[in-house]
Amino acid sequence: MKFFIDTANLADIREARDLGILDGVTTNPSLMAKEGISGEANILKHYEAICQIVDGDVSAEVIATDYEGIITEGKRLAALAPNIVVKVPMIKDGIKAIRYFSDHDIRTNCTLVFSAGQAILAAKAGATYLSPFIGRIDDVNWDGMDLILQIAEIYAIQGYDTEILAASIRNSKHIVDAARSGADVVTCPLSAILGLIKHPLTDIGLAQFLNDHKKANA
Repeated sequence: MKFFIDTANLADIREARDLGILDGVTTNPSLMAKEGISGEANILKHYEAICQIVDGDVSAEVIATDYEGIITEGKRLAALAPNIVVKVPMIKDGIKAIRYFSDHDIRTNCTLVFSAGQAILAAKAGATYLSPFIGRIDDVNWDGMDLILQIAEIYAIQGYDTEILAASIRNSKHIVDAARSGADVVTCPLSAILGLIKHPLTDIGLAQFLNDHKKANA
């Protein structure tokens, strides 16, 4: 399973890269705004900066919701760097645009997915990645991981190449559950990735080893 970091913060991206486990980045207008980045020119420059840090795929989201607008924005984003993946919303014109991009060798990430039916449409249109929003599904008392299981089963049966990118990951347990449920990729904050390192028994064991070493070499 691949690890993407969901952020526009360059320091967090560098830290995740330096861990040696980073496969890519996803970001969106909300995350850009969180970093104080606004205006089309500044946003495009920031995407370029991210692509200079990361060798793997970088999802860059369109703002337009009409077919022509999505195509225009998507082409502009894809031209920034070879590892850009155009993030397109799961709407009617979004599906049409994904088909266009697929036919013109522009890779896509279909975002804001909340059902297996939507996942089938995205795969049929040729999406490179599909982003089910696990945390948001859990927020409305449905089971986000059950959706990952459904999509993984359907894609395996039908032979779809679209990769399942589990998004809206809230914690470290979500990462483990997504891996068990068949996700190809998880995208999450750096804190969730770092949380996988921690375990109280590791801390206790390390403290004991160091204490024993100190006694033996006193």
